Amino acid sequence: MATFVQRVRAGEATRGTFLNLGSALVAEVCALSSFDWLLVDLEHDVGDEDALVGQILAGAARGVPVVVRVETAERIRVGHALDLGALGVMFPRLDDPAQVAAAVQHLWYPPQGDRGVAGYNRARQFGDDVRTSLEVNESPLAIVQIESALALDGVEAIAALDGVDVLFVGPSDLSASLGIPGQLESPLFQAALARVASAAAATGKAAGILTGDPAMTAWYHDHGFAFVAVASDSALLRLAATNAAQPPSETRAPT
Repeated sequence: MATFVQRVRAGEATRGTFLNLGSALVAEVCALSSFDWLLVDLEHDVGDEDALVGQILAGAARGVPVVVRVETAERIRVGHALDLGALGVMFPRLDDPAQVAAAVQHLWYPPQGDRGVAGYNRARQFGDDVRTSLEVNESPLAIVQIESALALDGVEAIAALDGVDVLFVGPSDLSASLGIPGQLESPLFQAALARVASAAAATGKAAGILTGDPAMTAWYHDHGFAFVAVASDSALLRLAATNAAQPPSETRAPT
């Protein structure tokens, strides 16, 4: 059976959600909800390092892979997320191919990269992992966000870099950078989406995007975006709570 990383690299359509509440229990609820993956958002969430560990463990308990959006592309931060057991890293706001090339180096042990070598952490089964460094280097998923006009200008070169697995559009930031904040139906934004999807397809990489509307998932899949995030834990909770609080449209007998 193919691993999660192999499925993504093969272009299989997957759906996940962002975790920004910092709660292991909420992460477990999401893991039980048929998502293919979960993403702990260190850039915008409210959790600390213990919360990160708890959410990774919650995903593992239910067999759902967890990736982490780091708040910085520094080597120590990237390596620490991987050592805790994250199956991949999302890099926000990298604006050119040189920045991306430097960041993905942090995913790999030497000589391929510059990740610190340690065999006694959770990711290495606390010393019981028999894989070689080269074998470990094959496993981390690298998700690079395309969320600025500069990144869009270099998207073909970014897609061509070794180690990049997913080009992930941040719609709010990218539309704002293009001068059309929130105008996701704008021809300019739609052209940007097509360019990202084309760059990914041309290099055998996956394209990804965040949508707040679950009904849009199929549309994005049909337009070349296989790695789709559906909202976040907080947004999904807010939507469910809002719907539950609405007055009933009709009176029904208890069942």
